[in-house]
Amino acid sequence: MSKTLPATIWGRWRLDWGRQTHVMGIINVTPDSFSGDGVLSVVPDEEQMAAHALEQALAFVAEGATMIDVGGESTRPGFAPLPVAEELRRVLPVIKLLAERLPSETIISIDTYKSEVARQALEAGACLINDIWALQRDGEMAVVVAEHDVPVILMANMRGYQKHEIVSDVLRFLARSMDQALAAGVAWERIILDPGIGFGTTPEENLILLHRLGELRALGRPILLGTSRKSTIGLILGNLPPGERLEGTAATVALGIAQGASIVRVHDVREMMRVVKMSDAIRTMQLSQPGQE
Repeated sequence: MSKTLPATIWGRWRLDWGRQTHVMGIINVTPDSFSGDGVLSVVPDEEQMAAHALEQALAFVAEGATMIDVGGESTRPGFAPLPVAEELRRVLPVIKLLAERLPSETIISIDTYKSEVARQALEAGACLINDIWALQRDGEMAVVVAEHDVPVILMANMRGYQKHEIVSDVLRFLARSMDQALAAGVAWERIILDPGIGFGTTPEENLILLHRLGELRALGRPILLGTSRKSTIGLILGNLPPGERLEGTAATVALGIAQGASIVRVHDVREMMRVVKMSDAIRTMQLSQPGQE
């Protein structure tokens, strides 16, 4: 289905679906990211965090990322929600600097479920919202998306959800969020879906979601897959720490693309870009053009 979806176009940005898989690089402006890559854990001096984040984002773009996802609040299991003011203090300097210095076609995403953070991030230069609660935590988020006419990633979040059968649960969750978005005036072509691997799901349920990822295509929108360095990978590979989950992440990326994922959200852009190129070549049966290797 992803091959037949029309492009998502807004402002100066464009996402084509089906021709290639897009790579989203993760910038965690946190001291406590589960993956150990939080900018504030590397550069405790917050005055230098924006410069460090820019260096990381520039490397991601050079390695092939077309999207950069900036988040200021850890979403690891048991995380403590940040006050809005603290989240803004972390992400706004980073987004402003990225908007000034990254290539103009780069898509800067704000990873937040708080409408005020999303609003100010968009005004600072972000152009896409990545909401881990799919508009269901903050009732004003759908309004912000509609007012700014930007794409939104709706992620299924099973934390606190009474589950029955995980694929059906995810489909229902996402369908409800899609209805909420449309009712607020969000355009259909602005919606992107994420199954929410690891968000209130067991390792067994994560494997089921990955095995049956293609069923989400029935909702008619592009799929983002975020499995990078997640705990299920570490568990399956013998309790490996996050930094040693590269090959396991690569397997989920390749098989996710085969199931219809249009975007992969990753920490290791250089390595996953190679996996994406190979997977896309097999999926489309087309060789890379000269200069694209």
